[in-house]
Amino acid sequence: MIITRTPFRISFFGGGTDYPHWYEEHGGTVLSTTINKYCYISCRYLPPFFPYKYRIRYTYREETKEISEIKHPSVKECLNYLAIDRGIEMVHTSDIPARSGVGSSSAFTVGFLGALSALKGKMVTKRSLARDAIHVEQKILKENVGSQDQVAAAFGGLNKIEFGGNRNFYVQPITISQEKLALFQSHLMLFFTGLSRTASDIAKKQIASISVKKRELRIMKEMVEEAINLLNGRNSDIKEIGKLLHESWSIKKNLTDLISTSKIEEIYDAAIGAGAAGGKLLGAGGGGFILFFASPEVQPAIKEKLKDLLYVPFDFEDLGSQIILYATQDFY
Repeated sequence: MIITRTPFRISFFGGGTDYPHWYEEHGGTVLSTTINKYCYISCRYLPPFFPYKYRIRYTYREETKEISEIKHPSVKECLNYLAIDRGIEMVHTSDIPARSGVGSSSAFTVGFLGALSALKGKMVTKRSLARDAIHVEQKILKENVGSQDQVAAAFGGLNKIEFGGNRNFYVQPITISQEKLALFQSHLMLFFTGLSRTASDIAKKQIASISVKKRELRIMKEMVEEAINLLNGRNSDIKEIGKLLHESWSIKKNLTDLISTSKIEEIYDAAIGAGAAGGKLLGAGGGGFILFFASPEVQPAIKEKLKDLLYVPFDFEDLGSQIILYATQDFY
């Protein structure tokens, strides 16, 4: 049996420039971190005692004789992609609900590909894992997704990720002191809006508007370097990141009319009114998690103002997708 643990991510700046439609011509850059909230996948070869060959458990339970009968799209195509010819049992659990803006779909694909590879006795690099996940989601499933979620989930950590060129992506860890990292993290607040959305629908419209939103995407890409300079500057510069987030959100929500809603604007304005310097909705938009940047002294007021939302404490993590259990097993 194999158990993988794959982290979810928070994207700070540059989101939208990680779509191939953009970065293959213009290059893309994002600043993101993974957090200590995870997708867990256990996977084993299914013993040959059942009237089915595949037992797949996630929100639903599937028991099928053929891969083609599996309804979960990523499970089906990952099995096909890695040419799995033996029966499989897979169980998926998660710290965070799906469709919430923290890269849960890609974390699943990365974790499942890692589990299947290990089951076959093949240990893959983080780069290969990320590239395979991007291939499955973009080329096989034809999903409207970018490339940052798969890379972040595989590598882990606070990184500048560049897209484009011969290597497709380049991961550069942000090297700051633990003191500065803790200071940065202490200014971040994460809330769950309770609003669900289908990211692919929002992303499809955003991709379609790329040709008329070049200026906005270039500005959002440039903000990555601005944020990194602030992280590498004086401790007092940290507060400027909040203002940069506010500016970035003002641009992002105007990329399409599906990114924000009146309810999200109400939440955002309430947090700003209570002292937050800036923030953003995570992921493609429409719902899920919302992030705020605020000095620790004003955070109690923000929590009180948003008391109807679920506040989610978190820490940064830097390990990426990992195999946390490997147990040999062979029934036939």
